[in-house]
Amino acid sequence: MRKRLLIVIVGPTGVGKTAVAIKLAQHYGTEIVSADSRQFYKEIPIGTAAPSLEEMQGVVHHFIGHLNVSEPMDAGKWAEQAEKTIESIFQSNDTVICAGGSGLYVNALLGGMDDLPERNDDLRKELEDLFEKDGIAALQDRLRILDPEYCEIVDMNNHKRLIRAIEVCELSGQKYSELRKGKSAQLPYAVVTVGLNMEREELYRRIDARVDIMIEQGLEQEARAVINYRDNNALATVGYREMFSYFDGEISRDRAIELIKQHSRNYAKRQLTWWRRDGEVNWFHPSQVNEIIARCEELRNTAVNH
Repeated sequence: MRKRLLIVIVGPTGVGKTAVAIKLAQHYGTEIVSADSRQFYKEIPIGTAAPSLEEMQGVVHHFIGHLNVSEPMDAGKWAEQAEKTIESIFQSNDTVICAGGSGLYVNALLGGMDDLPERNDDLRKELEDLFEKDGIAALQDRLRILDPEYCEIVDMNNHKRLIRAIEVCELSGQKYSELRKGKSAQLPYAVVTVGLNMEREELYRRIDARVDIMIEQGLEQEARAVINYRDNNALATVGYREMFSYFDGEISRDRAIELIKQHSRNYAKRQLTWWRRDGEVNWFHPSQVNEIIARCEELRNTAVNH
């Protein structure tokens, strides 16, 4: 009996993680566990580039469109659910695919996360007042002091995420980026992390083209349909934030589209910064599916058997 193997596909937005994950799942006859926190929400498939049923090509995907935008989700809660799903898939297959660009979520699955402190009303009000008085730059400066590593991956224009990260750092006395239990050595299966990347110009062209497709598919209409939920974390993200600014009359439609492309490229850069710090990632171009499979099998055979 072969060693059980979890293949984790990571990389920047727009690089083609979904397509590679599907090819691997077809090769192994297995299922995919999504670690893309933006694709959890059923009302926003266009702006999150969630795979359609046609794109899934008959491969079972977990954690795609399973929540309403009003339902909260965090890395620790998702990791707990994902672990159970992975174990369930392992009952009938020795390989499972996990794919997504949310670094904190993948880290929570592989390394575990300590229990995060609950919000503190006094601190929350202090930070919200700081944002109202001095703007987002004040929050950015405060988080850079507390956790410069997390600043490299978090959306630095999302004041809610900055406030939560500052809260966690100040209440726990630890960096948000380091709240991990370090349990990877105890996982009952081998793990291979595959990073996908390509030349920057090629990636940025893909990102810009994908945004154009989102607009054609109806991103504006999708954003209008969920505007009543604009204060929910699910919508404090690239694509919707810019559209809401357009709806508010702050910017033009063309400027909103331009900013979605720019902010998506910025996000991709932050994702790459996050994953390049991880020495365990095996890097490939998304076209190298055969090489990825060969590397996964090589590492499966040399992994310590749990």
